[in-house]
Amino acid sequence: MDQNSVPTVIAQISDLHIKPGGAAAYGVVDTAAYLRSCVAFLNEYPIRPDAIVISGDLVDVGSDEEYAFLRNILKPLQIPFYVIPGNHDERDSLRRSFPDHSYLSAHGPLNALVRVRDVDLILLDSSVPGKPHGFLEKESLEFLDTSLASQRGRPALVFLHHPPFLTGIRHMDCQNLLNADELAIILRQHQRTKIIAAGHVHRTALTLFAGIPATICPSPAHAVALDITPEGPSAFKIEPPGMHLHIWTPASKSSPVHSGELVTHLVPIGDFPGPYPFFDENGNLL
Repeated sequence: MDQNSVPTVIAQISDLHIKPGGAAAYGVVDTAAYLRSCVAFLNEYPIRPDAIVISGDLVDVGSDEEYAFLRNILKPLQIPFYVIPGNHDERDSLRRSFPDHSYLSAHGPLNALVRVRDVDLILLDSSVPGKPHGFLEKESLEFLDTSLASQRGRPALVFLHHPPFLTGIRHMDCQNLLNADELAIILRQHQRTKIIAAGHVHRTALTLFAGIPATICPSPAHAVALDITPEGPSAFKIEPPGMHLHIWTPASKSSPVHSGELVTHLVPIGDFPGPYPFFDENGNLL
């Protein structure tokens, strides 16, 4: 393989909702058990991620006790990971609980620029203390603008918790990123953003935002019910847990037509039958 075309693989998990001592979320969901399964899955997955982004709602109410329990569950994880807060998180408690994560700013929004091999991960804090909706403070928008301008030749993957687009799920759309228009202005001024990757809605969705692919990552636990009727209730379902793999393949000297490509895969978490061959040992289709 052309050494210049070795992919950079970023895993994304989101909306862990860990509760104190492993209590069930909403009295139903054993989020701690789901996360333990996710950690084991990531450690054993044959496509080894270079890094993992956890895109918000790490815990359920933002307490130090929850974060301590979360860290214990994440301790066996063998892959570097980076965190950003969601509306269920608490900034100061998150800082205290991850003192070894030096990219977390000491004050204000928890924005970060992390360089992983061939890509830049721009982590934006869209949380609003005490509120369910998302909003990017002036400091965060300026951080994004400066970060995107800093390395024009490198691909950037932008992560935040709240999606900047509507999903059709009424009770979630009223909690999305309220100043998405300001985000769009900055993104249109730069040409290196390859994806805007969000969480919050607990299920996979994809669209274009400001002309850029935009996705929502599912949860390794429960899913928000897909109900797009105007009267749809706030509800969740137990669906197959999942994560996203964002795979950046840089341009190959042997294939100059391609300037580098990002592909995002939905990966269900768990043990499933297979893989099975399509062909027998003689090359015949089975």
